Amino acid sequence: MGKVTEVVVLPDSVNILRRVLTLAMLIVLVAVPCFIFYIDEYPLQFSRLSGQRDPSDSAPLNIEQVKLERVLKSASMKDKTVILTTLNEAWAAPNSILDLFLESFKIGEDTKHLLNHLVISCLGQKAYERCLEIHPYCYALKAEGVDFSKEAYFGSPEYVKMVWSKIDYQKSVLELGYNFVFTDADIMWFRDPFTRFYEDNDFQVSCDRYELKNSYDLNNQPNSGFEYVKSNNRTIQFYKFWYNSRLRYTNSNDQSVLAVIINDPFIREIRLTIRFLNTLYFGGFCEPSKDFNKVCTMHANCCFGAESKLHDLGLLLDDWRNYTTSSPSDKRAWNGKWRGAQECSRSTKIIHGHEGKKD
Repeated sequence: MGKVTEVVVLPDSVNILRRVLTLAMLIVLVAVPCFIFYIDEYPLQFSRLSGQRDPSDSAPLNIEQVKLERVLKSASMKDKTVILTTLNEAWAAPNSILDLFLESFKIGEDTKHLLNHLVISCLGQKAYERCLEIHPYCYALKAEGVDFSKEAYFGSPEYVKMVWSKIDYQKSVLELGYNFVFTDADIMWFRDPFTRFYEDNDFQVSCDRYELKNSYDLNNQPNSGFEYVKSNNRTIQFYKFWYNSRLRYTNSNDQSVLAVIINDPFIREIRLTIRFLNTLYFGGFCEPSKDFNKVCTMHANCCFGAESKLHDLGLLLDDWRNYTTSSPSDKRAWNGKWRGAQECSRSTKIIHGHEGKKD
């Protein structure tokens, strides 16, 4: 018969084994609940879909990301917030909408310093060259298949391509860890808007009309021309979802798609917080702010064509100058109305077929 080998476990070894097993069980009891809690709070944190740059990630940025991050870093506020606008050659030419846009910062109340944090993203080489002549922070934004030398009319294929490139660009800014206020260049800045933003919200957006009088109501109609967005996992997931939705809603622009997807179950899944901005502070030609003493921005929305916008935005600036040169008592009692939306009202009627043919 073969020999039986006996394994002798020394008392010290038994004690060590017991201690190791006890410690392992304690780690499991503590770590697992923490892990479950974290997953519950950030359900998509471990998804590889987000693309948010991990500081420990050794993968280098590509050339375009390096260029973008360099501009963002130069223009950033202390909390890594930047102001973004995007325009093409038609809006960037001399004596164009860009000039009125920059002028509004210079004559607004406590807005001139915000130009130090404005990044102008340019579609097309000529727009980029003009930006470099008049502003320190310019970025050449790439978008394939679009002729940037001409005006991209609302609803045209060129317009649709251009606005979706804007959403992809904004996503890149969030992935680099920067918060942003995005503003269309046809928005005049009259006061610092940061005093009117809501605290602790991921995504804040203007609306054409604030008829529901409730900043939480998702039935408000968003206007993607003005947004305040915090960089975090939720907003990055949201922007990926928004950008990818262009494939589901073909030939639709970013704004019309946004109005649909904010009610998607995915928004609840990622726990994105959305607020709509009151037109009392963030008005436009669709619904003008009714109080010069409170208005922060005015948008040439509900308007078609660069010439119409240029004319009526000039009227807005004149109205603002009349207000700001008045005495303090006159300002408090000010009941003037905006003269804007003259040419814009006409262009809107023509677009929607409410005006007959002209001989």
